[in-house]
Amino acid sequence: MRRVRFFFFFSSIPTVVLCSWFLNAFQALSLTEFGTSRTSDVALVVGQPVSFPFNSSLFHLAVSTARAEEKDNNLLPVVSSPSAAPDALMPLLAPSPTHPLTPNRPVPVLSGLCAFNFSAAAHIVSETATDCWSKLAPYLGNVICCPQLETMFHILIGESSKVNGQLALNTTIADYCFSDVQRILTSEGANESLPLICSAQPSNFTEGSCPVNSVKEVEQAINGSKLLTDCKTVDPVKECCNPVCQPAISEAARRLALKVPGLFSPDDVRVSPIQQSVVDDCENVVLRWLASQLTSDKAKSVLRVLFNCNVNRVCPLIFPDPSEVARNCANTVKNATKCCMTLDNYISGVQQQSLITNLQGLNCAASLGMMLQKKNITENVYNLCHVNLKDFSLQAFGSQDAGCLLRSLPSDVTDETSSGISFTCDLNDNIAAPWPPVSHASTPSSCNKRQSQAFMIIFLLPALCLAMMMP
Repeated sequence: MRRVRFFFFFSSIPTVVLCSWFLNAFQALSLTEFGTSRTSDVALVVGQPVSFPFNSSLFHLAVSTARAEEKDNNLLPVVSSPSAAPDALMPLLAPSPTHPLTPNRPVPVLSGLCAFNFSAAAHIVSETATDCWSKLAPYLGNVICCPQLETMFHILIGESSKVNGQLALNTTIADYCFSDVQRILTSEGANESLPLICSAQPSNFTEGSCPVNSVKEVEQAINGSKLLTDCKTVDPVKECCNPVCQPAISEAARRLALKVPGLFSPDDVRVSPIQQSVVDDCENVVLRWLASQLTSDKAKSVLRVLFNCNVNRVCPLIFPDPSEVARNCANTVKNATKCCMTLDNYISGVQQQSLITNLQGLNCAASLGMMLQKKNITENVYNLCHVNLKDFSLQAFGSQDAGCLLRSLPSDVTDETSSGISFTCDLNDNIAAPWPPVSHASTPSSCNKRQSQAFMIIFLLPALCLAMMMP
């Protein structure tokens, strides 16, 4: 199994030089890897160790529904390399847009009892259906589909509040609206199991335990102008580590929660679970009010950034008991080959769960590392076995060397005229998985100063330089 690593030391190199290096490297990679003689098909398949016959940096995975249907039901989107001269972002083959993705689905029959103005938010609904496309949703749920679904919920209620003045639905109407939304999304190609994938339910449309649900009451309780000032424009990079909008939302939510008699006391040192539950529900009400004050596109941009901060803070993978790894790798590693084979098999099983972002990869590496340390594995087995961050994400067909790391910034699945359904993924992230220090009792934060600098170098600078190549 071939693994390639690069170690860069950029602290004293000017940005212009760095961009020039990245652009030259990328162009060289494009010319050598994407030539007309290199035409082959690859696919993401669950349950098999996989790889691509070529390496590419920041390219589009395109869905071929016809070919996917011919494969096993567990098949992820088929990817094809181009046969023409390469572009900076490689468009791949997909079905013609003149062929509907869901040709046999009937027009949805709605309840007629939901007051949502689906027409006013039609493009947001369509984007959500694409982000939660049937075959991709199980693998993109945590990063793309579910954050977009929650965003759409807030925007729909925000739009309806302009007419009825309410930022929440009663339980009966919530049931009807939830059913209607699900039918519309499914009719546009979304996965039928979104409630299970995203833990969504009709209560997402209610006020929960928040005591306030009307626009008038909200505007009387909060400082609306300050909230809009802090949240009308949200920096997707800075907001997660140096938040401006999030504290404003939390403050507004707390003001609404104070409407519950006796819930908070001046003597409270810590927030109890009950208090936090009320505040959380009130945050949803505040987000709906915020969505009502912005255009749907602007609301989507703001909400996706806020939700994305939460997405990147945790590892979404479930790690089974690593006892077998512990038996072969604990203490002094006597048989490196056996240890690495066991660890590789373990990670191969875990990686099939989902596609993850590069920052989630850091958290996943730390989480597994701490589990292994608790099993008395003292040596850095990541270094011993050449474990990379991308090893924690779903692999492409053919080998273990083509893990697909999604971008840590908010992104969408796109339905493009020329390339069909696609999403952007990085297969060239050969970044060594960091072994956690023994002193760490919890996963390290990506907002740590050094990690933030590394994040800027590793993940953002290449993207910025690539953007400079665009016309």
